[in-house]
Amino acid sequence: MTAFRNKRSTLKTIAVCALLTGATGLFSVASAQTKLKWAHVYETSEPFHKYSVWAADEIKKRSNGKYDIQVFPASTLGKEADINQGLTLGTVDIILTGASFAGNTYKPLAVSYFPFIFRDPEHLLRYAKSDVFRELAKGYDDRSGNHITALNYYGARHVTSAASRPVSKPEDMKGLKIRVPDAPAYLAFPKSLGANATPIAFAEVYLALQNGTVDAQENPLPTIEAKKFFEVQKNISLTGHIIDSLLTVTSGQLWGKLSADEKKMFSDVMLEAAEKTGREIIASETRLVDEFKKKGNNVITVDKNAFREAVLKNTKPTDHGYRQQDYDRITALK
Repeated sequence: MTAFRNKRSTLKTIAVCALLTGATGLFSVASAQTKLKWAHVYETSEPFHKYSVWAADEIKKRSNGKYDIQVFPASTLGKEADINQGLTLGTVDIILTGASFAGNTYKPLAVSYFPFIFRDPEHLLRYAKSDVFRELAKGYDDRSGNHITALNYYGARHVTSAASRPVSKPEDMKGLKIRVPDAPAYLAFPKSLGANATPIAFAEVYLALQNGTVDAQENPLPTIEAKKFFEVQKNISLTGHIIDSLLTVTSGQLWGKLSADEKKMFSDVMLEAAEKTGREIIASETRLVDEFKKKGNNVITVDKNAFREAVLKNTKPTDHGYRQQDYDRITALK
């Protein structure tokens, strides 16, 4: 009887130890989970948000739950300048941002915003895989301490304007009060054509157009749709003056903590998200021209060569602090 009791006691002890070990293991897994913040300024309806969420889910899955990323859209963690600063301050871990804003830290990176440097979306996507982009991204990484993991196609930027100010030729830009993002890279196009460029934060553009603070703005067609700019701008001029992109950037603090395998996994997922984003936007740009016409907007097809020649007559990349060699290498990409 005593032996039986001792045996039962031993089994009970083993069971309790097993439970405690299991609980400790669960606690270790839970405590090892790293929560991260991914911020951007775009609407939840846009591919940038859709594929940021996809990437967050994919990273969680591929890391077996180690990295739990919450995506904050529509400027909820601040304007674009704020979230760029947040990478340094440690308030955000991953952002989507234009090279124009990253160019505030490393100017040569913003050469991609010089008007008409890219012929079309495919040219920009070739740039994303080129040596010149890798070198420019490394220059940013070295200067900022952060790390660029991917380049996303954002869209061809077009001018929209009030009913009284249609833009069909370069001369129509003269004196036009046009909103541009609050970054120097966007100034070359409007200033070279005599427009009055007015920097306004992205979240405030609709109201500025509605109340006549500015006559015009410029953005890709999917953004014009998502932000409802077509409601307060009658004219959409297909200038395509900048083939725009967004960078996926991870903070130096996060990147420095990742193992080599984790860095590869993060990069692979973010590159895949960028590819999905770009293909969806390219498809939507074709569709939206007809949709805006059906909505009653005046969609104006312009002579892009006339705009390009007018810009190049009045300004060159070096006037804006860009390196001519970078411009030449990019325009030469086939």
